[in-house]
Amino acid sequence: MTWKTRPRSRIGELAAIVSGEGRQIVLLHGVGLRAEAWGAQIDELSRSMRVVAFDLPGHGESPQIGSAQLSDYCDMIAHAIEYPSIVVGHSFGAMIALHMAALHPEKVKGVAALNAIYRRSDKAAKAVLARAASLNGSDNPSPKPTLERWFGSEQGAVRDACEAWLASVDPKGYRDAYGVFARGDAPADTLLQQIACPALFLTGSEEPNSTPAMTKALASLVPRGKPVVIRGAAHMLPMTHPGEANDALHNMIDECR
Repeated sequence: MTWKTRPRSRIGELAAIVSGEGRQIVLLHGVGLRAEAWGAQIDELSRSMRVVAFDLPGHGESPQIGSAQLSDYCDMIAHAIEYPSIVVGHSFGAMIALHMAALHPEKVKGVAALNAIYRRSDKAAKAVLARAASLNGSDNPSPKPTLERWFGSEQGAVRDACEAWLASVDPKGYRDAYGVFARGDAPADTLLQQIACPALFLTGSEEPNSTPAMTKALASLVPRGKPVVIRGAAHMLPMTHPGEANDALHNMIDECR
């Protein structure tokens, strides 16, 4: 598929791609990306649901956030959601989605955390914090190292789209979000154990950062958690493996009826 810019609607303070009718499902992308990263999910899920794919604060067409704390991102999105929804997040979006499920359960009737991190190793934590510290909020860094982490040497339309988004994201919005992501983690185990809704934890077998072990650990803590690992997939699995990702989402959605 192509990754053309899609029209936006304004929901609360945020911009979003809105498509379809029915039960509402909210999609939250990762740092440096924009709502179009969910293109394959928007097209599939909007056949039977109302899909709201937000631009995170400081990304796409959404304004910057005033105070860059994880709770601010969660609160802004929770405020924009008018009624209980299924919330799906990828990477930083997964971190937000899990915290929303834990702290705003009245707004979340199902949650899917794609490529979510859980208790990074000391080495991984130092690396991501160093990357966050290198951002100045005025100029975007070269996207090449990020693309190599996400795709290795693989080329193609998905990589090209991500490169364009990373190069054009607002530098301050990117720095703020990356800093929160680098300092953040999944909710405390005690909060994860209190998430009562259906919960999908999805990652790829080739994901070096949001690892299969993390996904399985998260799922073991959430009472209705289910881990799924897609063979051959890495960090950008919603874009690179849309069929498998959509199948897993449909299974979780069915549990939310």
